[in-house]
Amino acid sequence: MAAQFGRRLRKGVTTTAVAAAAVAALAASQAPGATTEGQGGQTASDATPSPEEAADAAGATGNSPYYTDLPPLNSPNPAPSTSTGTDTSGVTEAGIPATVLDAYKQAEATLREKKPGCNLPWQLLAAIGKVESGQARGGRVDADGTTLSPILGPQLDGNGFALIKDTDNGAYDGNSSYDQAVGPMQFIPSTWEWAGRDGNGDGREDPNNIYDAALAAGHYLCRFDWDLSDQRDLDRAILSYNQSTEYLNTVMSWLEYYRRGTHEIPDGTGTLPTDRSDSTGTVRPSPTVPSTPPSTPPSPKPSPKPEKPADSGSPSTPPPTTTPPTTPPTPTDTVDHLEAAGDTQLTAMAGDAFTERMSARAETDAGKAVAKVRIRFTIVGDTDTTFTGGESVATVVTDSSGVAVAPALQAGEKTGSVGVRATVVGRTVKGVTYRATVTERAADTLVRTSTEELTCTPGGEFADAVELKATYKGAVADKVAVTATIVKSAEDPTENDKGPYFKDADDKAVRTLSGLTTDADGLLKLPQLYADDTEGTFQLLITTAGGATVTVDLTVAAPPAETEPPAGTETPVPSTSPSASPAA
Repeated sequence: MAAQFGRRLRKGVTTTAVAAAAVAALAASQAPGATTEGQGGQTASDATPSPEEAADAAGATGNSPYYTDLPPLNSPNPAPSTSTGTDTSGVTEAGIPATVLDAYKQAEATLREKKPGCNLPWQLLAAIGKVESGQARGGRVDADGTTLSPILGPQLDGNGFALIKDTDNGAYDGNSSYDQAVGPMQFIPSTWEWAGRDGNGDGREDPNNIYDAALAAGHYLCRFDWDLSDQRDLDRAILSYNQSTEYLNTVMSWLEYYRRGTHEIPDGTGTLPTDRSDSTGTVRPSPTVPSTPPSTPPSPKPSPKPEKPADSGSPSTPPPTTTPPTTPPTPTDTVDHLEAAGDTQLTAMAGDAFTERMSARAETDAGKAVAKVRIRFTIVGDTDTTFTGGESVATVVTDSSGVAVAPALQAGEKTGSVGVRATVVGRTVKGVTYRATVTERAADTLVRTSTEELTCTPGGEFADAVELKATYKGAVADKVAVTATIVKSAEDPTENDKGPYFKDADDKAVRTLSGLTTDADGLLKLPQLYADDTEGTFQLLITTAGGATVTVDLTVAAPPAETEPPAGTETPVPSTSPSASPAA
């Protein structure tokens, strides 16, 4: 492992053998392979390690170069200025391109559900994304989150870097001789092969897609059941990504910076880093440039002073100023506003899925539809209503007609109004607000499950319990509120003060029960009923939210008395004497 660190050309570290040994020692002590599980003590002659174990030797990136720019000292909290020119306040550095930021937050939400004990903050993904690729080269991604051009690190040929021969036949990096780190999170192909994830739901695992790469990075950082809210585990996770103490310190600097505040900026407008860990006298290829040569130098270092042209006898013409090529506007740049493409008022019962789905149409100022634009739907307010899958935010790309349809809403148990806001990712333009209403669970039909008559003697208890079933539009009505009352009559629904009764927790008679609910099958069995000394037929009225009712008759009567024979009537007694003999 120390040899690998020695091959790295790190700024300020490779100058002494002592520094290299210190890095190796720290990485060995904090990497997951150094635990008592014995994952870090293997030699070349040991058994072949698992992919996760093998990743510890070279990290997610193969220990490729990274950006070493540190955050500004100024606060990142103020909103960015829209004016042009150099920003020295540090505000621009805090901005994260909209699609890239969305990818980080979606990855955090997914890991919160899949691996809640990891406590992965999206700011950690943002810090790694800044150090690895300058947030996908300032957010140069399309509407699906895929980089507009490949982001490749230098080939890992052992010449100043680790030696990792080709493992993917060039499938990811286009290099069939040596591996190269790929994409905005800089995964080497052999790591991506097992760590790759589909973060945008398109059925592919693409390291060049920020949604896929961010989710993969989150799973990679959480793979050993680390708790990233613990600084020791956080250090181990970062070092497992790239085994360098300088890398750890740089990532931690950006993590703390983003934790203090950040904001969304349009895609393609992010600040590009300048300093790299492999910066030496010889300029190496940048890990954040495409495989095709760029039109401008990859480093901000000044070019050598041009030689003075030979005197031709005519006034010299100054060399033409090189200007970067004009970037054509993206579809997102052309959006002027959003329009509602369907109903903006939706209603569903608590616990049910909304049958209608919200949709928004992206348009230019001339009203023309704009395709391939990311629309973010956000549920706002104090509610437990979510989109299908349990998320409160969903991002959808507009289709050829400029329309994005949000996932179905799933109503929670909190009733009332729910707001949903649709905005354009990467632009501050007029959006659309939808209003969804969650109503109380209800039943439209309520019936007894038995036809047995309910009778009782005075002062006794009813032998059979009252069981009911509630339905709504023919389907089971579960968790529906029910009230049961002993009423004076079918015409007078006020509570009766005599007759059958229930008992409360103190064994006192009560004739109204509220707070009852049907179970998952729509069934409800009432508590035991008792009778006082009043005889007669009484009515039990049962009602539900939604208006379903049923009345049950309760009869209290004394048992029939035994019948006495009429006076003067003798009861014949059968003879037991032997029969008289017949006369001779």
